[in-house]
Amino acid sequence: MKKICVFVGSRANYSSIKSVMMSVKNHPDLELQLVLGASAVLDRFGKVEDLIIKDGFVPNFTFHNIVEGENPITMAKSTGLGLIEASSILANLKPDYVIIVGDRFEMMSITLAAAYMNIRIAHTMGGEVTGTIDESIRHAITKFAHLHFAASDDAKQRILKLGEDPNYVFNVGCPRMDLVVNELKNDSQKVLSTLFQDFTGVGPSYLDLSKPFLLVSQHPVTTEFGNNRAQIEETLYALDELQIPTIMLWPNIDAGSDDISTGIRVYREIYNKESDKWLKLFKNLPTHIYIHLMNSCACLVGNSSSGVREGATIGTPVVNIGTRQNKREMGPNVINVGYNRHEIKEAILKQMEHGKYNNSFIYGDGNAGVQIADILAKSEPNIQKTITY
Repeated sequence: MKKICVFVGSRANYSSIKSVMMSVKNHPDLELQLVLGASAVLDRFGKVEDLIIKDGFVPNFTFHNIVEGENPITMAKSTGLGLIEASSILANLKPDYVIIVGDRFEMMSITLAAAYMNIRIAHTMGGEVTGTIDESIRHAITKFAHLHFAASDDAKQRILKLGEDPNYVFNVGCPRMDLVVNELKNDSQKVLSTLFQDFTGVGPSYLDLSKPFLLVSQHPVTTEFGNNRAQIEETLYALDELQIPTIMLWPNIDAGSDDISTGIRVYREIYNKESDKWLKLFKNLPTHIYIHLMNSCACLVGNSSSGVREGATIGTPVVNIGTRQNKREMGPNVINVGYNRHEIKEAILKQMEHGKYNNSFIYGDGNAGVQIADILAKSEPNIQKTITY
């Protein structure tokens, strides 16, 4: 039986790999090993560890490696600490494969540890192009990986152009779409009916989600460090002019996170104390809740990849702000704007007028997890990689 180690370092990691974890856990020839670290174990980022355990997964190891500060220096130091911790954990678990999700800095730690320890690496969502340091990390992980699970044909072709063995490059779709397709069988209004009773946040105690509302998720752009507070303020001023009921999530842990958080706090406490009437903030929400919010909202605003990926499948109207998703494949549901409050406001109004889009399955049809588990069970790539061109 092959031992498959999955590392989860953030709420985004978890939604991106949950269906694979389920499929590996249920596969007769595979054993799931689970390691948690980075922001996934931190309360101020929602501690997704609690959600993972509630979903029935039992971590083999957890570790802490995040250095406070949320700036380029602390990102580099956190990556180094993660490498030290991951080496010891992998030495204990002795997995046959380590699954690396996407492109985040915490994933680089696990990748380097596995590569130096001669452990095969399986990489999901490689081959894509975006803004921020994530793109460089993503392509670097591709060159370390032995198995590639691309989320689209365009991504697959790019992996092949990087010289990877075509026998081990597969377009399986994005595992996040598995959750979307399955979850949308349920009634969104029913699922969301107890949201404000089940989860605490900051702002009004209740918003009427049967009426038009906005969903906002905006993260720092690491290569634009120093500008993130100004960027979130433009978004907040656009929302302030509209004052439409809004659910907003706190940013992720990337460099610049503190600037965005500060911008939100200053806006609420100084510039607009009336925001308590329409702006509800949550640290974190379970994946299934977020999917139903995307399905029900009048518009998703910000720079989260969920607008591009899940948004295409769901048909969510999206206003994508800035450069974080540069050049990523997008469906017709996305309007791109700059960091300008007037552009953002007008785009939101346009998307609200348009309403829901037709479903677009550019990132798969909801069967990635099962495919990945089956391929892991059957594949035995050589541990020594070679370029094929």
